[in-house]
Amino acid sequence: MLGFSHRSLTNFLFWVTQKKWFLVTMMVGLILLFLPTPVGLTLEGYRTIIIVITALMMIITEPIPLPAIAMYILVAEVYFGIGTANEIASSFMNDAVFFIMGSLMLAVAIIKQGWDTRIALGIIKLTGNKTANIVFGFTAISAILSSFIGEHTVAALMLPIAMTLIRFTSDDVSKVSNLSAVLLLSIAYGCLIGSIGTPSGGGRNVIMITYFRDADLSISYLDWMMKVYPLVLIQIPIVAWILQKSFVPEYVHLDSSVRKLVIQVAKSRKMTGRNTVAAVIILFVFLGWVFFSESIGLGTIALTGVLSYMVAGFVRWEDLNRNTHWGVIILFGATISLGFNIKATGAAIWLANQVLNLFGNIMETFPFMSDAIVVLMTTTLANVLSSSATVAVLGPVTLNMGSDALHTGLVTAIASAFGYFTAVASPACTIVYSSGMIKAKDFLKVGWKVGLMSMILLVIYANTYWLFIN
Repeated sequence: MLGFSHRSLTNFLFWVTQKKWFLVTMMVGLILLFLPTPVGLTLEGYRTIIIVITALMMIITEPIPLPAIAMYILVAEVYFGIGTANEIASSFMNDAVFFIMGSLMLAVAIIKQGWDTRIALGIIKLTGNKTANIVFGFTAISAILSSFIGEHTVAALMLPIAMTLIRFTSDDVSKVSNLSAVLLLSIAYGCLIGSIGTPSGGGRNVIMITYFRDADLSISYLDWMMKVYPLVLIQIPIVAWILQKSFVPEYVHLDSSVRKLVIQVAKSRKMTGRNTVAAVIILFVFLGWVFFSESIGLGTIALTGVLSYMVAGFVRWEDLNRNTHWGVIILFGATISLGFNIKATGAAIWLANQVLNLFGNIMETFPFMSDAIVVLMTTTLANVLSSSATVAVLGPVTLNMGSDALHTGLVTAIASAFGYFTAVASPACTIVYSSGMIKAKDFLKVGWKVGLMSMILLVIYANTYWLFIN
């Protein structure tokens, strides 16, 4: 009996140690719950903010898996009386969730086609063997592709390409540490740069478009591209240059690795009619996003592409079920639900007013400071949360902070992509970090340079180019 009790106590203490941040979070939530509701804020709005604070604490500390945090958000919304179960469910499932689901499934289907080495050889044919040109090529290709098929898909496609070049250069990782950093980060940062270029570049963009529609605002696929894509093109060479200055590659040329790559591609199977049809499906998905997204929805079009792959027999449901990150989808939907209720309960307007009370005078004196504050808030949060979660939470707030909601919303969506500082700030960064060839400190070493450049550039860009084209 005593032995059992001792073992039970030991197990309990171990559990407390492992879950200390969960317990701390719950304690903070209880304390906030019993405090008076702030003046001007509804009880439902205050409780929504409490859920936001506690969810953020758990996302940062990760005492429980991220899908569990998503479940916490959903059940807390019901228990706190923010909405009925059916109302919360309806706010959870929308076109933005369909989009992320379809995008993740499309990524699985594309990778199944084995296009990585062929893309690698195509890049080398464009850039040549010089390392500096390859870095620029990796950044540019990652940016362009991620504009249309999503950063996680592109990062997953490009990672084996970079790893192949690194491995063909040297089997000793310590001898190519800078080369590894510059090539892998060119992929991650290129994906982040490109993801802002179109509405289909990332879930964060779709979420913001959803908020636009709720506010009776609209922006077409082409209008978004016209406003944002020049910023993508400006950033590509700057980021490539910063990377090479921060991590000077050990090899100026990659002659030997390129020769090995050519041999490997030559030994692989030739392109078949099956590959061609698969590429055509992706093309039609893209055209659907461009011309029919406003009427049909980005998510519906993405799922149509997945359905086409399955009907054609290019991918099995077993493959999709096994390789699709369902936890990401649940978390995505939960953060959207939270963002929806931040707006519905009036918490968004209240939070926006608090920011305006603090910075209103300087924002009136210097209009560009409104963008600067939004960019700083968004970038800071994006580096501890996912970019999509950042937009879901901040979107309703920032839309109420400026005189032009469409302008402020676009600034928010773009700045949410500036997750350069940490390995967990974006799917692309997490994917390249998972290779084991770069360290977490590598992101911070160069990330603050790229992030600072991007923030300053965005503020200038939004207050010059956008004024010119309007």
